[in-house]
Amino acid sequence: MNIRHPAPQDLPGIYHVCLATGDAGADATTLHQNPDLLGHVYAGAYAVRHPEHGFVVADELGIAGYVLAVPDTRAFESWQEAEWYPPLRAQYPWTDADTPDGRLIRLLHAPERRAAGALDRWPAHLHIDLLPRLQGRGLGRELISRALDGLRAEGVRGLHLAVDSRNTGGQAFYPRVGLTRQPDETDPGVILFTVDLA
Repeated sequence: MNIRHPAPQDLPGIYHVCLATGDAGADATTLHQNPDLLGHVYAGAYAVRHPEHGFVVADELGIAGYVLAVPDTRAFESWQEAEWYPPLRAQYPWTDADTPDGRLIRLLHAPERRAAGALDRWPAHLHIDLLPRLQGRGLGRELISRALDGLRAEGVRGLHLAVDSRNTGGQAFYPRVGLTRQPDETDPGVILFTVDLA
């Protein structure tokens, strides 16, 4: 088992893991005609912009999990607007299609934003996903610990992450690694977990 910072050659594997866990923790492969869209929205930009705050887990079958974090959500969103989204918006024009792919395309044009108050206290955020073959082995805890240690060493005061309300496994896991569930009024389908780092 190899845990390391993500490199450019890891992006296909990261996108695969994102898709294979993209239905509230379950495999979303059959839900999407375009297998890249979930990765474009939820994974690729993190690995490209802040590889120093991410870790991938690789085994003999390839990339099987990751944690991808950013230390400053507002700065990351500004970078996305300048660098990440423009070519994707050109490639995927706005659509009103009420399909899984259509909803992801709209997120490329109108990204989700966390409430300002939450970002003041918990400016960092992360995404973590593990394929089933790695689950239950303590790797999720290890990845979270490494990400939080790196953010703490950089002086980041706090971190948040948003969890799909259908993802009961995630909701059970995050309190066990020190995160606290918060009320989130911006989206009833999302549960906010946070941790103070300072």
